[in-house]
Amino acid sequence: MENPVNRRAFIAGTAAASAALSLTADSYARIKGANEKLNIAFLGTGGRCQQHIDVIVDLRDEGKPVVPFAVCDVWDGDETLGKRNNDKKNRTGRGLYPSAKTCGIPMDAGKGRISKDYRTIIDNKDVDVVCIATPDHWHAKMAIDAMERGKDVYMEKPMTKTIEEAIMVVDAAVKYGRTVTVGVQSMADPTWQAAYDYIKAGKLGHVLQGTTSYYRNSSVGQWRYYPLKKDMTPKNIDWKMFLGCDFELGGKKLGPTPEEMPFDRAIWAQWRCYWPFGGGMYTDLFVHQTTHLIAAMGVRFPARVVGGGGLYMEYDGRDVPDVATVVADYDEGCQVIISATMLNDVQLGERIRGHLGTITFTGGGDYMKGFEVHGQYFSGGPSKPKMGAEAPIHTFENPKTGNATRALWENFLAHCRMDDKVKRRETLSTPELGAAAFATVNMGVQSYRFGKALMWDKAKRVTKDADASWAQQWEARSKKRGKPNEVMGFNPPAGYTGSSLTPPDYQKLEGPWTGGKEPSGD
Repeated sequence: MENPVNRRAFIAGTAAASAALSLTADSYARIKGANEKLNIAFLGTGGRCQQHIDVIVDLRDEGKPVVPFAVCDVWDGDETLGKRNNDKKNRTGRGLYPSAKTCGIPMDAGKGRISKDYRTIIDNKDVDVVCIATPDHWHAKMAIDAMERGKDVYMEKPMTKTIEEAIMVVDAAVKYGRTVTVGVQSMADPTWQAAYDYIKAGKLGHVLQGTTSYYRNSSVGQWRYYPLKKDMTPKNIDWKMFLGCDFELGGKKLGPTPEEMPFDRAIWAQWRCYWPFGGGMYTDLFVHQTTHLIAAMGVRFPARVVGGGGLYMEYDGRDVPDVATVVADYDEGCQVIISATMLNDVQLGERIRGHLGTITFTGGGDYMKGFEVHGQYFSGGPSKPKMGAEAPIHTFENPKTGNATRALWENFLAHCRMDDKVKRRETLSTPELGAAAFATVNMGVQSYRFGKALMWDKAKRVTKDADASWAQQWEARSKKRGKPNEVMGFNPPAGYTGSSLTPPDYQKLEGPWTGGKEPSGD
């Protein structure tokens, strides 16, 4: 599957584009051949990381040239937590020492392989790849530090904690020429590329809107299902390291001090409920859907975003809302809507609506079943909503099944071994795509929290407060009746064609009566 990321459009607006790849002897490790073993280090060995460890352990056991080489976590761990579903190897446990055991790392291997301080792991010259599955506020710091030391990086979603950090990761990946994948496993699904190809061919007409959702329901409260245990204490958890208050990135501390935020088992084990460490469902769940939807639509950074929602039922001390919606508008002349609640599991559905037809994605889980395209009925006057199902004009059946996380890892590892300095960065889920998706949902967080709409400054790659210019530019385009590249000064991507309306003859009668005279009607 060819990566759908439009890198030219992204890089044109980045400072990184003007700099050649800086591949120094210190920062650029020797590319390993197909049969040479890649040593993988896991930073943050909680629940999600166990799935990554399982993939690498399985690949190793199958004779593939990878080694689960090192682990890092601020918690000693618990062997009784996290039994895998349908696991015949009886793998259990989360945290530092249980993860080392699962990987087969000797307990006396030393700090370069088992440590509560990630720096000792990435300073180990035998480490080739780091997998980052920590709380969000650590992602960027660890990724950039690893790239500086010549490591390739598989970083879990959401890519980072802030938009500024996401841009820093993109620039570091370009500067050091490292292979970086953002762990949105749905990007291993060819359905999204197939939809992009259909749109690119112009078969959907002008693309106007994409909708997606991630609805869940929990009787205990979202993320509260991570258990709290009596033996989770500051004696076996390095709380200060977890907070990150002694570390900075871009002149900003990663997290609060222990005085500002004393140890709390709930904050430790259920950190997604609290703003200092994550973005709730905006960043934990919305990122999944937003990444593959904008990849399919062929858009990247939004021009304007507003977020709504609230804590309407989960009154359990959390910060993050239990109902939320993000509306993102794009310069290409389209919109994306991402919505969810944590208290009802009926999905809004995933669709891309064009002037000529609608793509409806079907199925779910690791891989979609595929998609159907239904045509549009055009009317010269008001038309009622269509009722009942009609035969699709096009279908795509996804040929892939299995473990999407494994598929994303296999793609990533293959790119780590590539000699070509550009192609080795073109994984299925690049940091450029990850930054665009994360910026979209994070702007929604900021809009919700601070009560304002936000716009994206392409030149500076930062957010700014929204103003009236968004509505005004579309009104100006309508008055000039031109195509997007004529009125707005840009060429839209394939599939975004601008107005294709056919005005009725009587529309020639419109126009102001200047000096009391009727318009010519020409």
